[in-house]
Amino acid sequence: MLHNVYLYGGQVTSWKNAHGEELLFVSSKASFRPPRAIRGGIPICFPQLKSTGSLEQYGFARNRIWSIDLDPPPSPSDISHKAFVDLILTHSEEDMKIWPHRYDCRLRVALGPTGDLMLTSRIRNTNTDGKSFTFRFAYQTYFFVTDISEVRVEGLETLDYLDNLKNGERFTEQEDAITFESEVDKVYLSTPTKIAILDHERKRTFELRKDGLPDAEAACVEEPITLKPGEEWKGRQEISAVPSSYCSEQLDPLRLLLRG
Repeated sequence: MLHNVYLYGGQVTSWKNAHGEELLFVSSKASFRPPRAIRGGIPICFPQLKSTGSLEQYGFARNRIWSIDLDPPPSPSDISHKAFVDLILTHSEEDMKIWPHRYDCRLRVALGPTGDLMLTSRIRNTNTDGKSFTFRFAYQTYFFVTDISEVRVEGLETLDYLDNLKNGERFTEQEDAITFESEVDKVYLSTPTKIAILDHERKRTFELRKDGLPDAEAACVEEPITLKPGEEWKGRQEISAVPSSYCSEQLDPLRLLLRG
């Protein structure tokens, strides 16, 4: 499997399986240069989501040029990568005019031994004035599907969600699986570590596992994160694409979370 990562936005824009099939969606109208964010792939949303603060809707991380991280934190000894790249975004004097905090935002994009796509983010408060800061974060993943009416999402039943088409009002999911017959813009809260997206047209299932990110999709939305100077937060998302005949209910969430 292959993947492409842009320094602009620290954004994954392509992830292909062993057959060369694209698994992520990028708009044909996407711009790959500032000041517009890249439409598609996996944008990094930090330090704000939607209208939760005074910044642009999804924060500024996806509109900045990241750098190759030459001094990344070590990986746990039980995690192996087929290929990986480490990126870093740090505060600039210009950014501190709109968000007055010093930080390091590190991102590792990796392929596991079987081609799983893994993203690990670490955010550290490097303020020297003793001030804490609060932020929200999300991996806003765009999946490539053939026909949205043939897609269903499993693992979100009975959960509460915020409906952005109804001014963020809170509801409880009543359906056994999420399907798409009209426009949907919902944020599911306190979701399980594993969610399955079934694409019946392509006979493919995306398995999403996450750690440190309580909401869907792979996000901290409802409860922001607060870091004191010197403190670090870590969040992780892992995605695999398997044939739909490989039933998602048979997978062990703990084994999947620790794999790769």
